[in-house]
Amino acid sequence: MTEIDDREQGTVFQPRFDANGLLTAVAVDADSREILMLAHMDAEALAQTRATGLAHFHSRSRGRLWMKGETSGHVLRVEEIRVDCDQDALVLVVRPAGPACHTGAPSCFYRKLDGESLTRIDD
Repeated sequence: MTEIDDREQGTVFQPRFDANGLLTAVAVDADSREILMLAHMDAEALAQTRATGLAHFHSRSRGRLWMKGETSGHVLRVEEIRVDCDQDALVLVVRPAGPACHTGAPSCFYRKLDGESLTRIDD
């Protein structure tokens, strides 16, 4: 089995970080399966998430590790981590303790593109 075959079809977790040391992580609600947010994880964020069961990410704007909800209390409790075929993206199946978006919306994806405008999606 080649290294690619092993990564794509094997049983060993071999995360493939990009040139900036990041993986893409999508958080989805464990019950509704609604997409809550998209963020990035470095090795430290991934390790902290696995160790604590709470979603941690690498903030590109702050340049540091942050736990979702560290100031708001709206943490994401991780029930499962799904790994894509080439191990460069993750889906975190989570139970949110409050809104996922910093704007107070349940999901960061609360608007849709309507022509050239953004329209708020009513829940």
